[in-house]
Amino acid sequence: MKIAVIGVGNVGSVLGKAWAAKGHEVLYGARDPKSQKAQAAVKNSGANARADTAKNAAESAEVIVLAVPFGEAEKVVRELGSLKGKVLLDVTNPLTADFSGLSVGHTDSAGEKVARAAKDARVVKVFNSTGAGNMANPIYKGSPLTMAYAGDDAEAKKVVAKLVADVGFEPLDAGPLKNARLLEPLAMLWIYLVYGAGLGPDVAFTLVKR
Repeated sequence: MKIAVIGVGNVGSVLGKAWAAKGHEVLYGARDPKSQKAQAAVKNSGANARADTAKNAAESAEVIVLAVPFGEAEKVVRELGSLKGKVLLDVTNPLTADFSGLSVGHTDSAGEKVARAAKDARVVKVFNSTGAGNMANPIYKGSPLTMAYAGDDAEAKKVVAKLVADVGFEPLDAGPLKNARLLEPLAMLWIYLVYGAGLGPDVAFTLVKR
């Protein structure tokens, strides 16, 4: 599968590396494809990865991963051109500037705002509820962590479930896209536990069934 990862920060780079290792073709979309960060992401991901402009990467990909700060997200997706029929993974969180809360919530979500901006794309909220360290190694005590996702398109969610599993998580269908309103506060809880409660980044959520 050809995957455009828009953004070459910690999250985008970790996800791209995991998918490249599984044989997917990864296109890192960056403002400057020749930048040190973009080229480092390509080098760390191996032969199945390359860098291009965000628009070029999105145009040639089947799946687009939006791994940019939420403040830039709506603008970025509008600049990508036509996204008709493409699966778009929204991994953003609408954090306030001081990381003390969410700037969007309760009656709307970052996922829904991204979907309104990304006209005709099949948006799925995913990979927002934990940190890049857990994405790099989602195995705790021999078992995979849970990764919940939410979206309105059944076929797109099947694609996302496979990509979640390829990273090493146990996929969990969390319902329609409006349930991003539940997943985004979960990210805020994780951030609090890591920094506010001082537990550090090696903590995570998982679903246990009796």
